[in-house]
Amino acid sequence: MIPSPAAGAPSLLYGLPFAGLLLSIALMPLLAPHWWEKRFPLVTLAWASLFALPYAALHGVEEAGTALLGTVVHEYLPFILLLLALFVVAGGIRVAGNLVGTPNTNLALLGLGTLLASLLGTTGAAMLLIRPLIRANGDRRHRTHVFVFFIFLVGNIGGSLTPLGDPPLFLGFLRGVDFGWTLRAMAAPMLLSSGLLLLVFTAIDRWHWRREPVTVPSHLPRRVRIEGGYNAAFLLVVVGAVLLSGLWRPGRSVPLGLGVSVSWQGLARDTLLLAAAVLSYAVTPARVRIENAYTWVPIREVAILFAGIFVTIVPVLDALKAGPAGPFGPLLHLVDRPDGTPVVASYFWLSGALSSVLDNAPTYLVFFDMAGGDPARLMGDGAATLLAISCGAVFMGANTYLGNAPNFMVKAICEEGGIRMPGFFGYMAWSGLALLPLFGLLTLVFF
Repeated sequence: MIPSPAAGAPSLLYGLPFAGLLLSIALMPLLAPHWWEKRFPLVTLAWASLFALPYAALHGVEEAGTALLGTVVHEYLPFILLLLALFVVAGGIRVAGNLVGTPNTNLALLGLGTLLASLLGTTGAAMLLIRPLIRANGDRRHRTHVFVFFIFLVGNIGGSLTPLGDPPLFLGFLRGVDFGWTLRAMAAPMLLSSGLLLLVFTAIDRWHWRREPVTVPSHLPRRVRIEGGYNAAFLLVVVGAVLLSGLWRPGRSVPLGLGVSVSWQGLARDTLLLAAAVLSYAVTPARVRIENAYTWVPIREVAILFAGIFVTIVPVLDALKAGPAGPFGPLLHLVDRPDGTPVVASYFWLSGALSSVLDNAPTYLVFFDMAGGDPARLMGDGAATLLAISCGAVFMGANTYLGNAPNFMVKAICEEGGIRMPGFFGYMAWSGLALLPLFGLLTLVFF
């Protein structure tokens, strides 16, 4: 990770390129869509350079090179290789047949995805089911809401029952949180949240279905078959690779130069992810991917934009990690009372709010450490605080397209498939109306 340019006193001024990139992602597709479509790689490079070049001027080219290489090797490559592997493998599984996006079918697909998210991870479940959902709703006029709720449920809230579901929970597992604690503690808020969201979705979907110009008789039999099902084995390889990197700690690394090295477990994980993607692409007939409307455009867009995000977000995360003494101090002081006891609701809302615009995994760790960082105590007397941090990081990742990895990927795949998705602020309007009242209810019930 790139250290803060102002060592010991990180300043949010160094986060201006990150803010500029976020505003570009939010506004340019609305103000100049064709210009943005062609030039977003250059815009991303420009904002990343506005951070990297001043850093190099202040600290020297060698130190800047070391910092940038470390960010790429330790953070960006694992992130994008996981997305790539899931994108390629899931893109080789085709659900064929006469599946039609009726309210019952959509409810079944969203419910299935919500359950699978805790087993395959939110990204894995989202990549597996997004294309069947797109095809099922291909003839519907009113369908945007289907994919917004898909992001809410499959891309975020569904991944809260196991450490496999979402990166923040996996980091907690690596810190010593029991694998079973997540299921025991998160089941009630997850079931309440997903149940209410599915009810709201069904009401909205049925309302729109009655206004569709053509309806399909519900009595017609649905014939569904799966092609490329052997790719499920590659999905298991991907899940296994992630687990391996967390459980296998040989304590050795491979030097890459400039003082940067990659651990053996990281190298093994990334090699397995890349191998799964390559083998899946090689053995899956081209016909399956063509009929799946598979192209490289979504993963290319995500890879470029998140490369800029991973570079420019660093000083913001450093400022957050500075704790109460840093620029976020006035906010972070809200999580504890003067006597040192935690304000559980503040842990929920602050970890969630920051996870909405920052990477939710490191945000989780910041609040985990602020709560004491002792997993045994946090699973005991501090269980309410740990639950608040976990729910905030996982659930509120759904608030924006940038809150969790699947969100932007689902948006890109939908748009590639001809689905009109809301813009950055339009999506936040959806999440504000649907999720904020839900989070208020969770606060009353659990926090």
